[in-house]
Amino acid sequence: MALNEAPADVPGAPPAADGAPAPRHVEINLDRLQQLGMVTHEGGRTPAAEDFRLIKRPLLRGARGEGGVAIPQGNLIVVTSALPGEGKTYCAVNLAMSIAMERDITVLLVDADVARPSVLKVLGLAAEPGLMDILLNDQLALADVILRTNVATLSVLPAGRANKHATELLASRSMRRLLKEIAERYADRVVIFDSPPLLITTEASVLAAQMGQVVLVVEAETTTQHAVREALRQLEPCANVNLIYNKTKAFPGNDYYGYYD
Repeated sequence: MALNEAPADVPGAPPAADGAPAPRHVEINLDRLQQLGMVTHEGGRTPAAEDFRLIKRPLLRGARGEGGVAIPQGNLIVVTSALPGEGKTYCAVNLAMSIAMERDITVLLVDADVARPSVLKVLGLAAEPGLMDILLNDQLALADVILRTNVATLSVLPAGRANKHATELLASRSMRRLLKEIAERYADRVVIFDSPPLLITTEASVLAAQMGQVVLVVEAETTTQHAVREALRQLEPCANVNLIYNKTKAFPGNDYYGYYD
């Protein structure tokens, strides 16, 4: 598997000396995201923006190894849920957008929900080759499929084409090498993975086991305690698990709503 990611995916970096292609550039419709109530750089102090400012802080401390022992590959953060429809992709995109506002960090948002990819759809982008294509094609490099965006510090890696052996591919040595490359190539990079739901596919637990930090999204007043317990049971091998209680109602007299760490 070719892992030679051109440094050009880092904002301001020059083209690779070996002639590797610079990542493609795509335009996210930020006005559309703002109208949907999502986090954007120019969106101001919206409820979602304020909530994700709180949510990202402990994750960034873990990614940077602040306040204690450094978390191995702590800059690899997977966002998952017990069941579909709990808002994991919405949270993954908002978390990536919020972290991309940091002054000294670049963010790579990876759509790892390879059976039902939706990151590009949320961002208003067309389907593109991505993660599965790299794992299936030894001649394909990360730089061939990574997408730079009009948010200078945010890049996107699509899910790519579906494959019936997705679980085995995500558990493969090629995937482990790719994750090591993604985690270590740039010290200032945080990588957010949108994962499949834990109780629907086997891919989710395989992916989570390879991450430094896990974020489990729980839908308020909908996800059952049994589903949460089963999801947490599958995450037992993971040392750093965080929960987001999503879709909460506003408290009386409180304008902020929706996401709490």
